[in-house]
Amino acid sequence: MAGMKMPRGRGAVPPMGKMNLGVLKRLMGLLFRNYKSLLIVIAICLVVSAITGAVAGLFLSKVYAFLTDAVTGVITIESAWAGVVSTLIVLGSIYLLGIIANFIFQQLGAILTQRFLRDMRVKMFTKMERLPIKYFDQNTHGDIMSIYTNDIDALRQLISQSLPQFCSTMITIIALSLVMLYLSVLLFFVVVIGLMVITWVTKIIGKNSAKYFIAQQMAVGKVEGYIEEMMHGQKVVKVFNHEDEAMDTFNDLNGHLFEVSNKANAFSNMLMPIIHNIGNVLYVLVAFIGGGIYIFSSGTGINISFESLFETGSFISTLQISVVVAFLGMARQFANITGQISNQMNSVIMAMAGAERVFKLLDEQEEQDEGYVTLVNVKEVDGNLVETQDRTGIWAWRHPHKQDGTVTYTRLAGDIRMMGVDFGYVEGQIVLHDVSLYAEPGQRIAFVGATGAGKTTITNLINRFYDIADGKIRYDGININKIKKADLRRSLGIVLQDTCLFTGTVMENIRYGRLDATDEECISAAKLASADDFITRLPNGYNTMLTADGGNLSQGQRQLIAIARAAVADAPVMIMDEATSSIDTRTELLVQRGTDKLMMGRTVFIIAHRLSTVRNADVIMVLDHGRIIERGTHDELLAKKGNYYALYTGAFELD
Repeated sequence: MAGMKMPRGRGAVPPMGKMNLGVLKRLMGLLFRNYKSLLIVIAICLVVSAITGAVAGLFLSKVYAFLTDAVTGVITIESAWAGVVSTLIVLGSIYLLGIIANFIFQQLGAILTQRFLRDMRVKMFTKMERLPIKYFDQNTHGDIMSIYTNDIDALRQLISQSLPQFCSTMITIIALSLVMLYLSVLLFFVVVIGLMVITWVTKIIGKNSAKYFIAQQMAVGKVEGYIEEMMHGQKVVKVFNHEDEAMDTFNDLNGHLFEVSNKANAFSNMLMPIIHNIGNVLYVLVAFIGGGIYIFSSGTGINISFESLFETGSFISTLQISVVVAFLGMARQFANITGQISNQMNSVIMAMAGAERVFKLLDEQEEQDEGYVTLVNVKEVDGNLVETQDRTGIWAWRHPHKQDGTVTYTRLAGDIRMMGVDFGYVEGQIVLHDVSLYAEPGQRIAFVGATGAGKTTITNLINRFYDIADGKIRYDGININKIKKADLRRSLGIVLQDTCLFTGTVMENIRYGRLDATDEECISAAKLASADDFITRLPNGYNTMLTADGGNLSQGQRQLIAIARAAVADAPVMIMDEATSSIDTRTELLVQRGTDKLMMGRTVFIIAHRLSTVRNADVIMVLDHGRIIERGTHDELLAKKGNYYALYTGAFELD
């Protein structure tokens, strides 16, 4: 019950996970498979942008060299000025190229991100529509919504920011390494030692940060799922005074979210200052060692550089002060961007946790449909049924026979038979035992019994929300496993105890029963259900907008609209699952007249606790613990003076 204090298992700590590289591989596969051309252009722009930022240090080194040579008198000021200007022009051109590449990358990146998210939401919603009912019975709606919001947003951040920045950073690190190696091998090894220290610190702290970021993503889904449940059951919470218990459970879930979020951000936030200070130490080391080499290399030539190899044919050269100055800037840039990887990795890990939940939804087993018998419009020609595309009002089952390749047509009549049916929601736990019944066209079959006796379960099997464990169900002589589920359900009209109205007008909600129904047909259906009277008194009549599951209507009015929706569907078989349970006695008399007309000529399954609503049924079946213990008409069952008699006379209550 909503509002009751849940067992500790509900709010238990989610397991701490690691980044699933298989998820990352799958995500990259989706991107390359669906947006290959766009990715190639983005990758080129990303590489150009990263390289232009890295090689700038090489040209700055040349500028410093010209200035140093001019100060020391190696070259004239005029020559130095000409060299500086020409180098700055080249450097400016490189920066301009980088700006253009970065602009194109940002624009195309935004397009790629939004296309990907759009397509993923379509895939998720399409998948959700194909999932069996049991998936929604086993997962809270809030947790499912969290996949559409938090997890998709994590993917957005990954594709638009974290992943491009990570790739750009890696390219920049490689380019900087090559430039520094070109200028001075000795100083480069100093930077490599600093990089090793940064990598070690990042691994130690980042591992804990990643663990708690994944737990945070899972905890958010738990909290949102519980909040959604409490919002839906707020009346129940209040009427049973469960506010304190609900708050305790929420505090457990929210406290755990705080705990893992606090630890995740604590580890994440301590990483950058540590790396920043390591970068400062590295800066000092480069300055100290570079300055020392400069002082001593002027006499010994101990500096090793690839630049010297290209210019003199030897690795050994004198270290110039311009190289040291350029190296200082590149060393700091190297340390900073290396530190950025840790932050980007946290975002990547969070996105991987979100992506894992998204892929888990996409990998859920869809509702299986092996049926091949379809429902088609037919017309009678010389006593035979002939398929037609026109709406004739006559329906038939189109049954192709694989053995001889023939096709037969069986008129849709509404003859439903269950033979020796066993069923359990959980494997090994049977809730229906050897249920056998038949409903001939036009008959009204009523199910009565205590809550949990199996009444609604039987109707769930007829429309194949669940599949039986053993036995057979035949519809007009056809095994329902052979009928395509969409066609099977098209032949069934249903009114549930829990009414569901969608955001839209009253007319649109009624038309939901048959989308091609005209306004006149919808109004006729409303009159049949005795809903027309109150609808015409609404502010905008049939155009009145309904929101929040019809929250601006009474429970009885919502139920009447649901009955009108079933009426407009005009199905030959009707399932009335506590259809009048939310209607007062006076309204029930009005509705009964309408439902009597609605049920006329149709096979109807009626589930009701009010025994007055089943008196006129052709057959009443009494269920107890998943078994049919009595069956017969109202008078026959009263004459037996068994369970039905006890129920009807009040000897014991249904519940």
